Amino acid sequence: MTIKLVALVLLCLMSATAMAQEPKVTSLMSKDLAENPGREVLMITVEHAPGGSSAIHRHNAHAFVYVLEGSVVMQLKGGQQVTLTPGQTFYEGPDDVHVVDRNASGTNPAKFLVVLIKDKGAPALVPAE
Repeated sequence: MTIKLVALVLLCLMSATAMAQEPKVTSLMSKDLAENPGREVLMITVEHAPGGSSAIHRHNAHAFVYVLEGSVVMQLKGGQQVTLTPGQTFYEGPDDVHVVDRNASGTNPAKFLVVLIKDKGAPALVPAE
C-alpha cells in the first residue's frame, strides 16, 4: 500500500510539473489585412515559467519574435540553437518546425512578443513532430 501511495504522489508531482511548464499565451490584438484578403495579423505574448518550454510545433505563418524579459532558447528544425535576451529577435517561416522553445533559466521567467501573419481563422500554433 505504501509503495502504491508513494508512486501515486510521484505521478501527481510529475504531472503538475509538466503542466506548470506550459507557456502562458496572451492575445493582444488581431487585425485583418484589407489589402491581402484572407490574411490577418495576430499579436501575442508568450510567458515561460522558470524551466518552462513549449512542445514541438509550427505556426503555418510568418512569426516575428521579440524578447521582452529573461532569456529564451530557440531552434528551428535543421537550424542552430540560439539563446536570445531582451531586445533580440527571431524569425520563423510558414514551413519551419519549431523544435526548441524554452526558458534558458531555471530560476527566472521569460517573456516574448510574437507577431504572426497568417491565414484568417487558422490556428496560431499546430503541434508537429
